[in-house]
Amino acid sequence: MLSWSESERFLYSDKGRFDPWSLIWEQAAPAAEVAPVGPIDALRRLRASGGIRRVPVGVIGPREAKDDERALAESLGRAIGELGLQLLCGGKSGVMEAACKGCVDAGGTPIGLIPDTEWQEANPYVAIPIATGIGVARNAVIARACLALVAVGGGYGTLSEMAFGLQFGRLVLALGRAPAVDGAVVCGDVGEAMERVAARILGCD
Repeated sequence: MLSWSESERFLYSDKGRFDPWSLIWEQAAPAAEVAPVGPIDALRRLRASGGIRRVPVGVIGPREAKDDERALAESLGRAIGELGLQLLCGGKSGVMEAACKGCVDAGGTPIGLIPDTEWQEANPYVAIPIATGIGVARNAVIARACLALVAVGGGYGTLSEMAFGLQFGRLVLALGRAPAVDGAVVCGDVGEAMERVAARILGCD
């Protein structure tokens, strides 16, 4: 169970005290009164008390997204931005663009790891465009770089990112019509997905 010390501004559990920079639990006991918190509330408190190391959370999905997929991705991106987490995606259209828009609207700075040779090919909501020039091989880089991946719909490209993520030991979540992949966790909504992401970041999943 997670607990928060308001006077110390530290997060505790039976594993000890959470270091928000190394994202590990250190042996320590609270010196003051603590109150129970959930994973998302814990992230909010850590953000307000000085922040947490922003290891990327990936949002993956198709360029040719349907309206409901775009809406879901925008809501997901907004939730990531509101928690002060770092969004990383492929930086193109569809699900990626919608997620970036939601993140920017919430004050976030989404990173787009684009397959093209010039940064200008990124969608207009990418705050940090990185032109790789490596084409679809960038899918493996995204999967490797992220602590967790959330798929919103998708086809073969999304499927490859999910498979890479699972191969690399990442948390892979599926929303909407994301491909069915053994090992990926199907989530009913954005809230459930974010709870699982928060628990993974805090090492309590």
